[in-house]
Amino acid sequence: IIMTDADVDGAHIAALLITFFFLQMRPLIASGRLYLAQPPLYRLSAGGKSIYARNEADRERIIAEDFKGRKVETSRFKGLGEMMPGQLKETTMDPSKRSLIRVDMGSAEKASADMIERLMGKSAESRFQFIQENAQFINEIDI
Repeated sequence: IIMTDADVDGAHIAALLITFFFLQMRPLIASGRLYLAQPPLYRLSAGGKSIYARNEADRERIIAEDFKGRKVETSRFKGLGEMMPGQLKETTMDPSKRSLIRVDMGSAEKASADMIERLMGKSAESRFQFIQENAQFINEIDI
């Protein structure tokens, strides 16, 4: 299980680790035994009730549905190391409560290999070209 922070830096680290496993331990992915933990990015609290949110959209949905019109205290986790041990266990490590995503190549193993080479290989030009082709699709950047 790859466990990284819920922000863009954590996503980048997870991508690097998945690349490592893809290149060095592909059977681990092919057998469905590599997972990504989904830690929360926010803790929302009001009136003694606390709910964790994975991202901004989840935060907005929870505020609208679970805290309707109440003043909500929002805590943003900078990283897993900032969480109290009980919070980390409850949200990310407890098998009965955690959320995991299985890393799966599906039928796109060749396309996955090509994309990893394009984005993580030695050719900086390939990465630059990908960014130029896809930059217009960026809607939100977490800074």
